[in-house]
Amino acid sequence: MLQRRQLVTLGTGALVLPHLLALRLAHAAASVGQPAPDFTLSDTAGKPVKLSQFKGKPVVLEWNNPGCPFVRKHYQGNMQTLQKDFTRQGVVWLAINSTEDASADYLSPPQLARWMQDKGASPSATLMDEDGQVGMAYGARVTPHMYIVNAQGLLAYAGAIDSIPTARVADIQKATNHVRQGLGELLAGKPLSTTTSQAYGCSIKYKS
Repeated sequence: MLQRRQLVTLGTGALVLPHLLALRLAHAAASVGQPAPDFTLSDTAGKPVKLSQFKGKPVVLEWNNPGCPFVRKHYQGNMQTLQKDFTRQGVVWLAINSTEDASADYLSPPQLARWMQDKGASPSATLMDEDGQVGMAYGARVTPHMYIVNAQGLLAYAGAIDSIPTARVADIQKATNHVRQGLGELLAGKPLSTTTSQAYGCSIKYKS
């Protein structure tokens, strides 16, 4: 089982995931330019949400774990601003929590809904993936791991939220925000300047 809040920066000096889990994720990882794996998950109110129901709209997938300091860094206002700016423009934003229920970081659906509400977050839905099947289908390794699916249902971006892999809030303003840049280009009908990057954050606590 993964250690609680194991920090991972998938670049130089990275802490690596346990070998077998890393192999499972590498094998499962969805590829940019290919159809995004469809899924159905329940939101924090128990309502089923299916990715393909949003065909025709860009979709952001945000892997989330409130126990992670990298998530908390971006929920000082950065993530909420992205959610509000782009859902207003018709982008669907799905926050996904794949933390297993045996983890100390696990929040029940009502607890997670309350945390998101307290933070002033405004994703289109917050989804529960306790068995980790959706996270593994995308090869999501860390929180926050970010994906952009275009209106045609193809994966357009996979990687980090931005270019500075630290937990310091002060670095947000200095970083290139890959999600903001990618969505801006996508909505303008332009090719994405960056389609992949090294995700950084805390390792996802998948069910063993």
